[in-house]
Amino acid sequence: QVHLVESGGGLVQAGGSLRLSCAASGRTFSSYAVGWFRQAPGKEREFVTATSGSGGRTYYADSVKGRFTISRDNAQNMVYLQMNSLKPEDTAVYFCAANILLTTTRTYSYWGQGTQVTVSS
Repeated sequence: QVHLVESGGGLVQAGGSLRLSCAASGRTFSSYAVGWFRQAPGKEREFVTATSGSGGRTYYADSVKGRFTISRDNAQNMVYLQMNSLKPEDTAVYFCAANILLTTTRTYSYWGQGTQVTVSS
């Protein structure tokens, strides 16, 4: 069982940066891949980025490549999403999720409650 809590969301102007954090419970956190997803109003939840348990493999959606960076600190049971050059279209609720298998689909076993990111133009 993995419990996830996101933080770090907020309001930022276009071109600005935010860093989201995902705190995880569980002694075997390093065994789990972690992904970030987002959901804008009226839209489906979409994949943003994911990393393997060791952090050695990462995937990014084309829309965030070069702007967002995922990282993890397994000693602290933390995963981060550094978001730079933010655009209004990045506005969404951001969720972190954990799964045994690394995937870009929404089939993650464990989900956090989400944190709101709003980018003003």
